[in-house]
Amino acid sequence: MLNYLWAGMMAVGIIWGAAHGNLAAVTNGALDSAKEAVTLCITMLGIMSFWNGILEVGNRAGLIGQIAEKMRPILKFLFPKIPEGHPVQKEIATNMIANILGLGWAATPAGLRAMEQLENLEEERRKQETYENDEACGKLVKHRNDRKYETYEKYGKHKKAAVPRGTANNEMCTFLVLNISSLQLIPVNMIAYRSQYGSMNPTVIVGPAIVATVVSTIVGVIFCKIMGGRQGY
Repeated sequence: MLNYLWAGMMAVGIIWGAAHGNLAAVTNGALDSAKEAVTLCITMLGIMSFWNGILEVGNRAGLIGQIAEKMRPILKFLFPKIPEGHPVQKEIATNMIANILGLGWAATPAGLRAMEQLENLEEERRKQETYENDEACGKLVKHRNDRKYETYEKYGKHKKAAVPRGTANNEMCTFLVLNISSLQLIPVNMIAYRSQYGSMNPTVIVGPAIVATVVSTIVGVIFCKIMGGRQGY
């Protein structure tokens, strides 16, 4: 879908420039923007590499693990169905720490690993659900053979525990919402953008960023809890 949107915007720009006799300006703008994009990517690559390195050092030193342990009550509140001590908690904590520090790009690797482990957790639930349902069916057949009119629901699960493959579960959706609305105490990436484009005071956005992200995070958590409650979480 994004490919179609970008292609559509470029096509509209080219057609609009050609219709108004500004096709040369469109061409020059495209070339200048391409050069500027490369320069910006090189700048952000250095910043991202630096903070990824800091997070990796903290991880190997055990600092991330300690912070994740301190965050356990928060993670338990946000993701009540994740088992205690599951490895995904550490990845989620790492991602949240990076986002709070405003390191959106540095948070991506931990976020991808967290999503993979959440999918693995869901696969474990599918296997457990299959086992329990098969066991319930076995008990039902046994009681029917004994001429006892028991129901499947007495032995089976009243609510489906796992979602179908290819469907995001409640934890995945909550994690994604928290990433989008994440609290940021120091918006490092935005400060770097402003500095790159010559802002006289690139850190002036810190206060507004904190207020905006606090509000968005609170709204996101409330929304996830309401939607999760409807699904029995």
